[in-house]
Amino acid sequence: MQSCPIKTRFAPSPTGLMHLGNLRTALFNLLLARGPAGGCFVLRIEDTDRERSSAGAATALMQELRWLGLDWDAGPQCVGPGGPWWQSERAALYAELYPRLEQSREAYPCFCSDRELQYQRETQLAARQPPRYTGICRRLSDAEIRVRLGRGERPTLRFRVPAGRTIVYPDLVRGEQRAVTDEFGDFIIRRADGSAAFLFCNAVDDALMGITHVLRGEDHLANTPRQLLLLEALGLRAPWYGHLPMIVGGDGTPLAKRHGSRSVAALREAGYLPGALLNYLARLGHAYGDIGLQGIKELAYAFDVQRIGRAPARFDPQQLDYWQQQAVTEAPVAMLEVWLDGARVPVEQRQRFVEILRANVRFPNEIQEWAERIYGSLPPPDEPAREILRAAGVEFFETALRLVDEDEGLSLQRLRQATGLRGRSLFLPLRLALTGEPHGPELAELLMLISPQHLRERLCRASKLARAR
Repeated sequence: MQSCPIKTRFAPSPTGLMHLGNLRTALFNLLLARGPAGGCFVLRIEDTDRERSSAGAATALMQELRWLGLDWDAGPQCVGPGGPWWQSERAALYAELYPRLEQSREAYPCFCSDRELQYQRETQLAARQPPRYTGICRRLSDAEIRVRLGRGERPTLRFRVPAGRTIVYPDLVRGEQRAVTDEFGDFIIRRADGSAAFLFCNAVDDALMGITHVLRGEDHLANTPRQLLLLEALGLRAPWYGHLPMIVGGDGTPLAKRHGSRSVAALREAGYLPGALLNYLARLGHAYGDIGLQGIKELAYAFDVQRIGRAPARFDPQQLDYWQQQAVTEAPVAMLEVWLDGARVPVEQRQRFVEILRANVRFPNEIQEWAERIYGSLPPPDEPAREILRAAGVEFFETALRLVDEDEGLSLQRLRQATGLRGRSLFLPLRLALTGEPHGPELAELLMLISPQHLRERLCRASKLARAR
């Protein structure tokens, strides 16, 4: 096996939306390639499933990777050797390899129908045996094969798994792995329609593209020994494989919508920032320590496959939101200003508004709500808020109104001097009167955003509510 330079890949199938599990796989492979030793990150589109793959899904996937900053060094939209990067365009490369396996008797045509294969599986399951191909067609003679081909039958091509072997290989995450060939049957490498099956093209492409390290989900554990056998038979060099732990929900079952999981597109639409997703996923199954919010370069420098855990990684929506808050706090103001599109915030106050609110919001809808509270209208206060306004008294709000008329604004220092109030007794009723919220950004800074007209209107409303008993 090859050790360096490092060349990793992300090889998605464009059959739908990209989810967190796919994204974490892409991220870990990129971080491994961008570490201190340097390397290359490849994007390969595995679109051989003609019925389910779509160009639209592939385009969306690439757009999301670029939005997240996961740019590939080689792959679609890149100039340079190594392609084609779409498996649907690599059929000629695969066609050159099948005859080699047939001539060496390491592959053979299989004429079993789907119905026959299903019957085999059902019979084995009924006998409490693991379902695997029974090898019926591996015993066909050359003459029998010619007859069936002459009748126009279209077989699949199966790899002939050698009997009695133990496959031993090092897993980058899980350590030494062993698999006994007698426990799995001959597998399909070419479908009846002539297209390459996953186990074949996935392994072959890794070898032909010079991929040295592959981090992928643990659901591929059973595939790895089969692919190692296949590459061995073809005389191709295999990459180092590492199998990532499954992402699960709080109940320990595979991550799903009921756990709060959403597609990357849905998370982007909700306002999650790239930095939040990347920093959370980089720690989902990988230990970084307390290094705070980091960019891709810093995450890659500290990434180590030895720190990837073997236990399932639990998805925690609250932790994702924590990193969203960190990302919002450190994001460039211009990145957050787009959240104000359609809001009432005057253009000349947008930058200041974002700077004041960013520590108190995490998503576009929250900053839009604050924009409405500052520049629009307030909802009617609930009963607990009314009680606080009544307790403050009419005189409190009348005094604040007088100061607004005198200064064309409101100074907390002057209001404190005029009322003799401090702390909660001063700030809470004033906050509720001016924003409708008991908590939020520094009140002194908010006062700089609220126009004298809005101050008067809201203080008058609060005075009326305080008078009502």
